Amino acid sequence: MWEIGGFVAGGLLIVFGVAAIFMGVTGFNTTRDAIKDEGIVFGTVDDPAVAEHAEQWAGEEVTTGDQARAFALVMREHALEGTGGLTYAEMGRFVSAENPDDPAGTSDEEAALKDEEGNPVSNSARNTWVTATALTTALNVSYMAERLSVFGMVVGVALLLTGIGLVILAFAVFGREPEVATQRAPSAQPVTG
Repeated sequence: MWEIGGFVAGGLLIVFGVAAIFMGVTGFNTTRDAIKDEGIVFGTVDDPAVAEHAEQWAGEEVTTGDQARAFALVMREHALEGTGGLTYAEMGRFVSAENPDDPAGTSDEEAALKDEEGNPVSNSARNTWVTATALTTALNVSYMAERLSVFGMVVGVALLLTGIGLVILAFAVFGREPEVATQRAPSAQPVTG
């Protein structure tokens, strides 16, 4: 029973290891293909955000998770420039009637700038932040997906090696014939006399 269990456990670990490696490689390639399909290209090094976060990739197409993460940081810098350094939570929903050029805006409908129909005008700076957040999140998910794929491959290799080791151990311990104990007959002692 122990012998069969050792071989079955080792075999299952080998199968799981191969499956994890396959899924990791597939996920890695799918992530890279999806990033490449978007046709995202870094700006030039003249852009301070590119110079800070992606100088080595300036002018190149985004094709890897690391590049996607760097592009997300560049986009965040650009979004902050467009909102005057304010994040989503720091901006009101509407344009302020008192100061229409202030990206902070207001969430008070009474203090909001009104359109021709008397409705409050949406704060476009806040809408820009929402769009930038959605896009940077997608880029960061690509980075995470690539990292998880690599982790899956590493775990797959570990499972594979563990399974192989368990099968070898099962062969070494249980796969050999037990030694037959032999009794020696007492040797004859010469009689002297």
